[in-house]
Amino acid sequence: MRFLLFLLFTTLLYPKDFSIANYNVENLFDNIKQGSEYDDYIPNNQHGWNHEMFEAKLNHTAEVICDLDADIIALEEIENSYVLNRLKERLTKVGCAYPFSAITSKKSAPIQVALLSKFQIKSKNEIIVNRSPRVRNILEVVISIDGFPLRIFANHWKSRANNGQESKRLSYAYALKDRIKHLKKGDEYIIIGDLNSDYDVHRTLEKRFNDTGGKTALGDVMATIKDDLLINEEMLRKSNDFLHYNLWSELQLKERWNHQFQRERSTIDHILIPKSMIDGSNIDYINDSFFVFKPNYLFDKYGTIYRSSYQGGKHYPYGYSDHLPIVAKFSTHPYVYKQQAQEIPKKSSIESLYDIDKLERSVKLKNVSVIYKRGFHALIKETPDSRGIFLFNCAGNLKEGKRYDITVHDIKSYKGLKEATHVAAVLKGDVQGLERYYQRLDSCQFYKRQNEIFKDINGIYRSGKLVTKCGTFPIFFKNKIIPPENGDKIKLFYAHLGYHKKLELVVYDRSDFIYLEK
Repeated sequence: MRFLLFLLFTTLLYPKDFSIANYNVENLFDNIKQGSEYDDYIPNNQHGWNHEMFEAKLNHTAEVICDLDADIIALEEIENSYVLNRLKERLTKVGCAYPFSAITSKKSAPIQVALLSKFQIKSKNEIIVNRSPRVRNILEVVISIDGFPLRIFANHWKSRANNGQESKRLSYAYALKDRIKHLKKGDEYIIIGDLNSDYDVHRTLEKRFNDTGGKTALGDVMATIKDDLLINEEMLRKSNDFLHYNLWSELQLKERWNHQFQRERSTIDHILIPKSMIDGSNIDYINDSFFVFKPNYLFDKYGTIYRSSYQGGKHYPYGYSDHLPIVAKFSTHPYVYKQQAQEIPKKSSIESLYDIDKLERSVKLKNVSVIYKRGFHALIKETPDSRGIFLFNCAGNLKEGKRYDITVHDIKSYKGLKEATHVAAVLKGDVQGLERYYQRLDSCQFYKRQNEIFKDINGIYRSGKLVTKCGTFPIFFKNKIIPPENGDKIKLFYAHLGYHKKLELVVYDRSDFIYLEK
């Protein structure tokens, strides 16, 4: 009995920490013709893929994996088991051996999903999504971590290229969810891989891909959202529902990206964890350990991800991948919950946002009115006399004159102007008496606070300023609007009282003013 207690004590004293990573290596093909390759990777054709290219790609991929030094790493876009074994040989040669591995084996698929591990793989399974030649299987492996079984589901869902509507990704998500539903309660597992969906896809799904009525594979089927909020650790801990915590939630919004296409950044690779990975038993996630692996050599001189070089229809032996690896750490030590660093009143108001530099968690504003909308920008207020806040480039589906419950996910101050930059909204009804929300110069009382909308102002334009009967105010015409000439008399139907190092009137649309005299 004493010996057993001693073993238990030493186990608690020396927990086992380990890291899990994901890396889409971008088309690691060999130089042997199999018949299932993409056209531009057929060896020795006009595109120039050959032995030299294969060797260079092997070296670059091994370099990243070796520097990454994860204990377990899921890999996407590996052509076949031969290529995986060559990669393992290269890693062993440079002193970064992975003794254990697994790979999917769908013969008709040009690329497979693979996994390398420093821990023993106890079992392997493939989840068949459907029989279509280009639909990849999901790789399921069980790994032993100090005697504790950890199940990993490695994925590569359909991209948005070539008619990649959301329904294609739903098929992967439903197949995976069905498998997870058959696990025992409390089984520990991790969902990892290139899911070809942004973490906030439930808000950002483009119309051309939306053939599901807004239902998303990641947000809805994999249940990474609830009530339009990303699942956080508190929701996960308290719920018995099928939910997953997306580890992108751990990073500040500006840090949430690991993929780049035509300079557009995205979060299409993911690590999702269920409640069993933060429950204090066996294996748990290490809080706030998630990060993007981004050494300087993975970027070119312009700061763009240094992907495999393919220019003018030909391959060159340069670059790495269009994805950056993502990493998270786990342990046999119990999960440590976060301490809330920021207190936000239960009944949040726009006014309260002016006292906060950044949000640690999302804030819900109840029954706010959209009093002004131009393009993807809008201004919202709670009452005619309350503070307003500017929604910058995030008001796409909102309509002027409507009321919403709006969840604010991020705020910032740009040149002094307070802005919300990521929001989600639920329609509540119409605004009653919209005119009451606008300010006028009838009494020559000019609001000296930003984020108000002024209506019906007459004045004379002179050198970037509007001269009115109540004074002279800086004015700026956005969106390439040609400003008036000096001395032109104009009438502003609507203008935003913004702030760019100082208060200024801002006009966003040419229809918002007319010339009275030129």
